[in-house]
Amino acid sequence: MKLKAIAATLAALGIAASVHAASGEHVVVVRAGKLVDVVAGKVLENQTILIKGERIAAVGPSASVSVPAGAEVVDLSGATVLPGLVDAHVHLTGNPNQHGYASLGVSDIRAAMYGAHSAQVTLNAGFTTVRNVGASGFGDIALRDAINEGELQGPRMRVAGYALGIQGGHCDNNLLPHDFHYTENGVADGPWAARAKVREMAKYGADTIKICASGGVLSKGDEPGAQQFTLEEMKAIVEEAHKLGRRVAAHAHGASSIRDAILAGVDSVEHASLVDDEGIRLAREKGTYFVMDIYNDDYILQEGAKAGMLQESLDKERALGQLQRDNFRKAFKAGVKMAFGTDAGVYPHGDNARQFHYMVQYGMSPMQAIQAATINAADLLGWKDRIGSVSSGKYADLIAVDGDPLKDPAELTRVKFVMKGGAVVKGSSASR
Repeated sequence: MKLKAIAATLAALGIAASVHAASGEHVVVVRAGKLVDVVAGKVLENQTILIKGERIAAVGPSASVSVPAGAEVVDLSGATVLPGLVDAHVHLTGNPNQHGYASLGVSDIRAAMYGAHSAQVTLNAGFTTVRNVGASGFGDIALRDAINEGELQGPRMRVAGYALGIQGGHCDNNLLPHDFHYTENGVADGPWAARAKVREMAKYGADTIKICASGGVLSKGDEPGAQQFTLEEMKAIVEEAHKLGRRVAAHAHGASSIRDAILAGVDSVEHASLVDDEGIRLAREKGTYFVMDIYNDDYILQEGAKAGMLQESLDKERALGQLQRDNFRKAFKAGVKMAFGTDAGVYPHGDNARQFHYMVQYGMSPMQAIQAATINAADLLGWKDRIGSVSSGKYADLIAVDGDPLKDPAELTRVKFVMKGGAVVKGSSASR
């Protein structure tokens, strides 16, 4: 676009083009008709977001933001703009059509290749950051590194490598008979073996440690409510992880496993399906996040059999799903910190935003649900200085929808525009 046309566009925005961009620096101006300010908990109108390189340089009413000449202009004046969303519990290398025994035919390399596809799908759905809590073969670490190097498109990633668990537990593989003598690489029995596994995960690139404190739904031969790691083992894991600068996420369905995981000092409890009053009290007192996947019950019960889930797993989910949703309401009402997490990979990647509906149905306002997927999740990941809000100095991770997600959370399942680090990855600029 010629300079006169750019000047006319900026004038229409009410912006003075008085500052010149540094030589070679990519400068973008986003014109937001409505902007969801997740920090203040309100919607602002007619805002301008100035982006230099990967970061947001300024945000404010259009008349108050000075914009360099020659900047690329993205016209979202008819849309609602939000920070890029964060899903704090995904498995990008997991294929939702290959559960149970079907999963045994999938190599680690094939799973990582599938992860490249699901990373793109997740990013296009508006989730510009995820925390991947468990992948075999260190596939999530390879995926993160490829994205960071610009070889693949996908969200920013926190990654765990192998999830740690006890022999025969939820994070072991119990589908094969004894003849195979197979034990999953994350298995550790005893405090010092558990410490060694934390060190191994850190050695090979994990920036998060995932542990299985209880049994699970999609594992064979265990009970979700039964505790697996002991308090002593969990304390050793958390101490070692925190010493190495890693945060700890604990898969925990049962009340005793939730209690001991919190007492051990984990940063988040995943699922928290059978949490009791003591667990809620401890989480509130210690500031432990709950990450409760309250959408995927629908997919498991409706599609799980076709996807290869064991009848045992379907029965466990049928007994657990509604209890988890009711306890989500109870924990949130009691003041437990909540971060958005869905267990993507159990259900199809890209459908992450379907969970917003249930978070609102079970007690949150639409703004609170959005905050769980932005500033809260950013805080849990240790990235509140980088992501989670449209603020000066943070990465320019933005999404846009046509409607009003504060009236209809389903709007977040229809994301039309995605920007990551100042680069448009879905949608297009209105003018250049």
